[in-house]
Amino acid sequence: MTLNLLILEGDGIGPEIAAATRLVLNAADTRFGLGLTFSEAPIGFTALAQSGTTFPDSTWAACQAADGIVLGPVSHNDYPPKAQGGLNPSGELRIRLDLFANIRPARTHAGVPAPSRHDFDLVIVRENTEGFYADRSMFLGPGEFMPTADVALATRKVTRQASLRIAEQGFQLAMQRRRKVTAVHKANVMRVSDGLFLDCMRQVRARHPEVEYEEQLVDAMAALLVRDASKFDVIVATNMFGDILSDEAAELAGGLGLAASLNAGTDHAVAQAQHGSAPSIAGRDLANPSSLIVSAAMLLAWLGERRQTQALLDAARAIEAAVESAIASPETRTSDLGGSLGTADFARLIAAKIAA
Repeated sequence: MTLNLLILEGDGIGPEIAAATRLVLNAADTRFGLGLTFSEAPIGFTALAQSGTTFPDSTWAACQAADGIVLGPVSHNDYPPKAQGGLNPSGELRIRLDLFANIRPARTHAGVPAPSRHDFDLVIVRENTEGFYADRSMFLGPGEFMPTADVALATRKVTRQASLRIAEQGFQLAMQRRRKVTAVHKANVMRVSDGLFLDCMRQVRARHPEVEYEEQLVDAMAALLVRDASKFDVIVATNMFGDILSDEAAELAGGLGLAASLNAGTDHAVAQAQHGSAPSIAGRDLANPSSLIVSAAMLLAWLGERRQTQALLDAARAIEAAVESAIASPETRTSDLGGSLGTADFARLIAAKIAA
């Protein structure tokens, strides 16, 4: 077995946490014999300086050829306009590779202080290819436009195909967990678009009678997560709602530094930290690499399930267990969690735990 993982470092703290993640993946490869090979390609400001675009054609070709992709955070809000080469690599990958499911687990961790009054373990399954986001609403042109200087309009696309497949993804995941699905919507206001989404959720639910099912308005859901997130298992939502709720759940669990994320499609998957590029701490060995490390573990598990390879599944579990072990003690945490370890030392600790 050989697997080529493409590393896209990104901007800000991206190169630091990508290097940390690669170190951990190498340790897992050595222990479990995964046959990993690594390649790199430029994105973001590095690529812009080299080739005039933040997502070059050569990088796109490398993405298509890779078995899996590890994507560092990007500073896309600071890029030049699209016409001047400022493409969002994350958005481009989600669209071009049809990564329709953004899977974001959130759970409390032993010993880690968290705002939540209850321990919880849930997953938010977010539709990733349409909705209110401007770069994913239209075939040609953005989903936001201004007919006059004083009027701004935004379109929201919800399709039956995308809603059915994200619903199926949520129910399949629930079958591997505690068999409960919560559909999040705002159909009391957006009766047509969220009405279609709920119709698809109910259609898929009919094929999974063994799974408990409920529906919650998005504003109520935001409050219920604060009240007691332990009541939820798998939450399925459209793009923007899922994005917002997953950040809330991550903060309730202890912070975005621990929040993993996998963008998955039928044939491709991209591991991506849930947080941003944090340019204010870039190059200072301060960033917590846990989010990208555990995202990479999710990528190994996704590959293991597709290829029916137990070693990949075991490696994913070992990485997650090593991170859990490290953050359980204040002495072996990064500074954002009250510890003293830098990015590189934390990665070396995780690698050593995997090798032990």
